[in-house]
Amino acid sequence: MTVTLEASDGVGTIRLDRPPMNALDVATQDRLRELAEEATRRDDVRAVVLYGGEKVFAAGADIKEMQAMDHTAMVVRSKALQDAFSAVARIPKPVVAAVTGYALGGGCELALCADFRIAADNAKLGQPEILLGLIPGAGGTQRLARLVGPSRAKDLIFTGRHVKAEEALAIGLVDRVVPAAEVYEQARAWAAALAKGPALALRAAKESIDAGLETDIDTGLTIERSWFAGLFATEDRERGMRSFVEEGPGKAVFL
Repeated sequence: MTVTLEASDGVGTIRLDRPPMNALDVATQDRLRELAEEATRRDDVRAVVLYGGEKVFAAGADIKEMQAMDHTAMVVRSKALQDAFSAVARIPKPVVAAVTGYALGGGCELALCADFRIAADNAKLGQPEILLGLIPGAGGTQRLARLVGPSRAKDLIFTGRHVKAEEALAIGLVDRVVPAAEVYEQARAWAAALAKGPALALRAAKESIDAGLETDIDTGLTIERSWFAGLFATEDRERGMRSFVEEGPGKAVFL
């Protein structure tokens, strides 16, 4: 399999495994969608790590495969491509990308689908599609601009240049830079801590933020209010408030 999902202690790791560079061919894209949907369904997966291995996250699309496609083929395929990445972005659980080595093109776009990005100190990220006479097609023009702002997104997409980990951190493209040997360990620790949290509240927070970013402030506040009130019907809310009153803050245990 080019992509696998393994779960342990509430954390599911979606692992890209297509040596040597984890090129995202059609089969890998489709498998990624399947496993994102599986991670969404599974109760034993409460948080997710996206990982490409110790050497590389994903160096982009399979260019040889794409070169053989004409306009008609890509009209059909581009929707499936975006659907695969959107399935990852819509996992209603905390998702962290553990970025090692190259995260270019589709690899960078996959990292953008996560809620949090931890990068190795030797990582390089970028959207080099312009050098092929193309633009990002798996969400890069949209998610990158929302994350780092339109001017920085245009700089990266217009030039196709690679961004080293330090600059990626400075512009907000990644959230933490650590030694390469610690990337997966730290990503898993971040996910594991959240896996112990209230699942429905985390889902509500993620969907409120993501949906709110797509609309005006008043609609966003309506989305937030609906989720906020709805959580009063959950056992997690009862457990959390009871623990706060009886034991003090931060001691609730969520099932």
